[in-house]
Amino acid sequence: MTAGAKSSVQISGSIRKRLLLQLLGTAAILASVLIVAVLGFVRDVAEESHDRILSASATSILDSVTVTAGSLSVDIPYAALSMLGNISDDRVFYSVTSGGTLLTGYEDLPDVSPPLSADGQQGQPAFPTVFQTLDYKGDSVRMATASRRLSLNGIPKVIAVNVAQTRDGQALILTRLTRSSMALGAGFFLLASLLSVWSAQSTIRPLATLTQAISRRGPKDLRPVARPVPSEMAPLVTSLNTFIERLSASLSRSEDFIAEAAHRVRTPLATVRTQAEITLRRVEREDNRTSLREMIRAIDESSRAAGQLLDHAMVTFRIDSLEQAEFDLSNLAEELVERLRPMAELRDISLVFDGHPPCLMRGDPILIQNAVRNILDNAIKYSPSDRQVWVSVTTEAGTECVSVHDQAGGFGDTDTRSLTERFVRGDNVQGTVGSGLGLTIAREVVEAHGGEIRIINTDTGDGACVTLCFPSL
Repeated sequence: MTAGAKSSVQISGSIRKRLLLQLLGTAAILASVLIVAVLGFVRDVAEESHDRILSASATSILDSVTVTAGSLSVDIPYAALSMLGNISDDRVFYSVTSGGTLLTGYEDLPDVSPPLSADGQQGQPAFPTVFQTLDYKGDSVRMATASRRLSLNGIPKVIAVNVAQTRDGQALILTRLTRSSMALGAGFFLLASLLSVWSAQSTIRPLATLTQAISRRGPKDLRPVARPVPSEMAPLVTSLNTFIERLSASLSRSEDFIAEAAHRVRTPLATVRTQAEITLRRVEREDNRTSLREMIRAIDESSRAAGQLLDHAMVTFRIDSLEQAEFDLSNLAEELVERLRPMAELRDISLVFDGHPPCLMRGDPILIQNAVRNILDNAIKYSPSDRQVWVSVTTEAGTECVSVHDQAGGFGDTDTRSLTERFVRGDNVQGTVGSGLGLTIAREVVEAHGGEIRIINTDTGDGACVTLCFPSL
C-alpha cells in the first residue's frame, strides 16, 4: 500500500488493542475476585482453626472441674493451656466461674456464663460454646466460653470456663496468607495476560493473513479471494470479491473504450485531412488555399493531440496491469525504425539503426514500443529536412538502453527535467504541431519498468539525445 493510500484511511482504533484491553480488564476483575475470595476463605479457615483450639482448651479445663467432698474442685491440666502456646507466642487468659463466682483465673476477664436452664442432664454440656472478640488489657482477644451444669449438694450450678488469647499470632498468619493470596492473584493475572495476548493475536491472525495474501497480489491479479476465513469475516470477503468483480468489468470496459475511441477519433480526422488536401489541389484562389492549409494544420494538431491523449490513457491503463514478457529490445527497436522509415523519408530524413542483439529484458513490449515510438516520432517531427536520426541499442551495467539522437536543434534553455511533465514543450517547438505528452508517456513507461529516462542536449548544439534505460533480464 502506498503512503497516499495509507493517509486516506480513517483509523478509528485497533481491534487488537481493543480486544487485548477487554481481555486484560476481564483478567484484572477475575484476579481481584480471586484475591477477595481466597482472603475470605483463608480468614474463615484461620479463625475457625483458632476457635477450635480455644474450644478444645476451654472444654479440657471444664472437664477438670469436679465435685469433691461437697465442694467444687478445679485441677487445670497443663495441656489445656499449652496447646494455645504451641501455635503462637500470644498471651492466654482464663477464668472458671460458678454462678458468676470466680473459682480461679483472671477475675477481670469478662464472664459470659449462661443462666441456669432446665433442659440438659447433670454433668453433661447443656450450652453451646460461645465465641466473641473483645478488648482486654488494651489488646484485642478472642475468647471461647464453655459451660455445663453440675449438682452441688443437690443444687444445680452452672460452671463456665472462659479462655481468651491475644490475636497477634493470628494477625501474623493472616498477613502471610494475604501475601500468598496477592501473589496467587498476581500470578493468575500474569498468566491471564499472557493468554490474553495470545488470544488477541490468534483472533487477529486470519485478518492479517488475508491482508498479506491480498497485498502480495500483482496489479493484474483480479481473482476472487478464495482463502478460508472465519464466519465473521465472510461478509467482508464477499463484499471484496464483489468489488473485484466490478473492478475487473470496469477495467475491461475501459480498455475496449480506449481502443474504440482511438479508432473512431483517428479515422474521421484522417478522412477529413485527406479531403482537405484534395480540395487544396483544386482551389485556385490564394485566400481559400490559405484557409485550407490552416484547416489541415488544425486537423493535424487535433489528430496528434487526440492520438497522444489516447496513447497516454492506454499507457496509464496498461501500467496498472503491467505485462511481464521476455523479449529482445534490439529487435523491437529495429522493427519500429523500419515501420517509421517511410514517414521519415517523406521529410527527407534518414533513419540510422545500430543494435546488436540479443538485448534481453522483461516487461510490456507494447508499452515500451509506444514509448520508443513517441521519442522517435518527436525526433522525426522536429528535425529539418536532409537530417539524420540515429537509433541505437546498447547494454550498460545491467541495463538495456535505447537512445534516439536527432539533429532538431536541441531543447534550448528549457530545463530538461521539466520536459517529462504533461503538456510541457521545449523552446524548439515554434510552428510544430504537438501536445507535450510524448516524453511524459516515455517517462511513465520507463518508471513502471523500474528504469530511467535521460534527456541531454548534444555537445555540438545541433540536436538532443533521449535515452530510455530498462533493467536487463
